[in-house]
Amino acid sequence: MRQFATWYCAAAVCSIAVQAAERPRIVGIANIAVKVDNLEEARKFYSGVVGMEEAFATKDPAVAGELACFKVNDHQYVEVSPTLKSETEDRLIRIGFETNDARKLRDALAAKGVPAPASVGKDANGNRSFVIQDPDGHSVQFVEYVAGSVHWRNFGKHLSDKRISDHMLHVGVRVTDPAKADGFYKDILGFRLQWKGGPADERFEWISMMVPDGYDWIEYMVREKTPTPQQLGVLHHYALETLDILKVYRTVVERGYQPSREPAIARDGRWLLQLYDKNYTRTEMMIRKPVQTPCCSPNLDDFKP
Repeated sequence: MRQFATWYCAAAVCSIAVQAAERPRIVGIANIAVKVDNLEEARKFYSGVVGMEEAFATKDPAVAGELACFKVNDHQYVEVSPTLKSETEDRLIRIGFETNDARKLRDALAAKGVPAPASVGKDANGNRSFVIQDPDGHSVQFVEYVAGSVHWRNFGKHLSDKRISDHMLHVGVRVTDPAKADGFYKDILGFRLQWKGGPADERFEWISMMVPDGYDWIEYMVREKTPTPQQLGVLHHYALETLDILKVYRTVVERGYQPSREPAIARDGRWLLQLYDKNYTRTEMMIRKPVQTPCCSPNLDDFKP
């Protein structure tokens, strides 16, 4: 964290940023990886309830053994590692974004003083990827899918018709200082504001920042006080898109899962439904288009269906 603070402060003082002309494209969310304590229970949720097929196994140096990889679509995955040892342990392993050139992106970030690996080669899954730390210490992966990789070989496969969604809209992570998060995601990477709000009009606890070259986003879940493990599962989450949230609700109930609450319109004016695995990690279902005027600030979403 101290190393990050050093380059972040230098970046802020000098007002430097990776310009779009220098930086390869960051096109969308690639993955979220989480820990569970029981893989069979996780399979019941991610395959049995959410309907994603367990497509193949992946590897990550941050955890021992293999991760079960559940497929949202050819470019987006939920990866699950059965290495959770304690209820007090953070479930989040990493979040990931797709880029068209991992090597050039690494070079661009390193040129701006961001601590990054010395080089980018093929990872254990056959893709080009690298991981850096954001201001809150979250592992952030940038991946370029490469011909011959396990993901590439499975393009067009494992796209279950039981999926309640075929698109991951956003990932959420706990943020303690939005200004520092902006120094990384906005000023250096080029993410752009979509919307910010909170439980009260004057409190910005949910800040949505869209990827620079696409329409997915990261949500800052602003929480200064140390959350409980269950609260962390709410904060560290991912969201799936749907056009019919009532149909999703009926489907998961038919599959034996009873949400704690029925679908509702949230403060951002969107329909939401919350689902949780056995270790509290949240799967949020969302209709992207608001049906009510959002609280707190305008919605700057520039996605055109």
